[in-house]
Amino acid sequence: MRIALELRARAGAIPRALFRRQARRFLAAAKNCRSSQSQVLVELLALNAGSRFARQHRLEGVRNATQYRRRVPVADYEYFRPYIDEVRAGRPEALLGPKNRLLMFSLTSGTTAQPKYIPITERFLADYRAGWQAWGIQAADAHPGINSRNILQLSSDDNLFRTPGGTPCGNISGLVAACQNRAVRTMYTVPGAVAKIRNSDAKLYTTMRLAVADRNIGMLMTANPSTLIQLAKLSDARKEDLIRDIADGTLAESEHVPAEVHRAIARRISRKDKHRARELEAIVERTGRLSPGEFWPEMQLLAIWTGGSAGAYLSALHDDFGNVPVRDHGLSASEGRMTIPVSDGTPAGILDVTTHFFEFIPESEYGKPDALVLEAHELQEGQNYYILLTTSSGLCRYNICDVVRCTGFYQSTPMVEFLHKGAHIANLTGEKISESQVVAAVRGASDEMRLCLSQFTMSPVWGNPPKYHLHVEQADIPAPHLGESLVDRVDDHLKLINCEYRDKRASGRLAPIKCVPLPEGTWSSFAQLRRQKSGGSVEQYKHPCLVPDLEFSSKLLMEVVAPLSAQAMENNPSILPMGTANLPARETEHRAAG
Repeated sequence: MRIALELRARAGAIPRALFRRQARRFLAAAKNCRSSQSQVLVELLALNAGSRFARQHRLEGVRNATQYRRRVPVADYEYFRPYIDEVRAGRPEALLGPKNRLLMFSLTSGTTAQPKYIPITERFLADYRAGWQAWGIQAADAHPGINSRNILQLSSDDNLFRTPGGTPCGNISGLVAACQNRAVRTMYTVPGAVAKIRNSDAKLYTTMRLAVADRNIGMLMTANPSTLIQLAKLSDARKEDLIRDIADGTLAESEHVPAEVHRAIARRISRKDKHRARELEAIVERTGRLSPGEFWPEMQLLAIWTGGSAGAYLSALHDDFGNVPVRDHGLSASEGRMTIPVSDGTPAGILDVTTHFFEFIPESEYGKPDALVLEAHELQEGQNYYILLTTSSGLCRYNICDVVRCTGFYQSTPMVEFLHKGAHIANLTGEKISESQVVAAVRGASDEMRLCLSQFTMSPVWGNPPKYHLHVEQADIPAPHLGESLVDRVDDHLKLINCEYRDKRASGRLAPIKCVPLPEGTWSSFAQLRRQKSGGSVEQYKHPCLVPDLEFSSKLLMEVVAPLSAQAMENNPSILPMGTANLPARETEHRAAG
């Protein structure tokens, strides 16, 4: 096996050389941000010239950002929905130019109950793949051990269903996997077909059944770090099943796996590996559990999001995976890839000036009718902005509602890190707490106490005075006094981070934070419920670390904890309802206007 991997690493020298050339082109373009962005704007407008959107907004002849802003307003998805609905119905000319071929729609949750359908075109896919190649070769060159090992990447199905016009709808990661050539596919431990398993538990188990059998994984890639924590928990909770399946060449979740997936993975699953099974048994005997840090000793890199709320999971990841280096994916969404990180241990990346045209609204200007709008080269280090995208998929001056910070510059191109969604701000008395501030405060407090929180959510609760609740699962806070100590420390950190919060606490306008312990399994059930409502995939799901909704605690009690308690009592009638004594009753106090 080792010889085969080394041979493959040598054979990969040619594609790596091509990827390095791609990375050099990107870095060269980043030397002159203004010129590169001007060229991209002209190219994108020409690409979709002739569309109904372009005609209605008089985009013919537009050659610079000043002209562009006069013709197109800053807009969110709802502005584009009528055009995209036409594209879904089979009329791509509503939004796309005649040479801009539509490949699929990427699905993501929106601010309304209806999901967002993001057009994915040939140019978009080419740019998306080029960005990953530039990211990947720099990560591999920094960690050369990756080249002779396998990659575990989680992806989602690109063909969940089709529009009335016949276009596939799903996740772009599935399309990228489908476009890989055979040589590249041999690098991946889990075939792309696994993405077509609809049952989320079966999909995760099948992924781990294939992955745990592979001792030579060198890089693990998925967007959300919470997915890695899920996989680590599953590997330990179902260690007996995994070890037995690997030894016998079987799959415990076989009944939930579609026939087409069975055929794609049959050769890998049916292989009996008694030696690997004995290795895993020895790990369990020595450590008492089956953890990735032990059964993947050759792991070189974790590739995940680390910005915003995702940073809250880093401490828990180290507990499961050891001190493996972490490199951020970069700021990306269904709407487009925005940054390419070039270093480990930071969420900041170089703005991808070669694919989209970017504009920025200073955070202090946001919401004003005449808000200042800046081009990328005009950003200032240390300042926060709302980012706007113009993409090859027809979105123009699109407000994705992401708040980012300029952390510095590569040549003349800004380095940007994601902070939080603009909507993720709670404001009871003028404190304006953001999700990134909550993440920083909880991370700081839990690190000081050496607690490993898998997930948490803070939410406001009205009262006299109002306060915030910090919701955590009881398994993460094994003793009540630890919960009390945690929220005290979180309170101290927030006072240092947010001066308005400090003032409101000092004046008594905000009461101390309260810890709300939850029964084990609450966050898993909560995630499943949110995915059902939004239609998003497991990999797309982002756990909210701050929910501004004043009803969040009571909704969590009614919609998640109560059903969990009922199920537990049905399975064992002698037990008391789980966790309900620790949750707040529905708030009935008068809520002040505003």
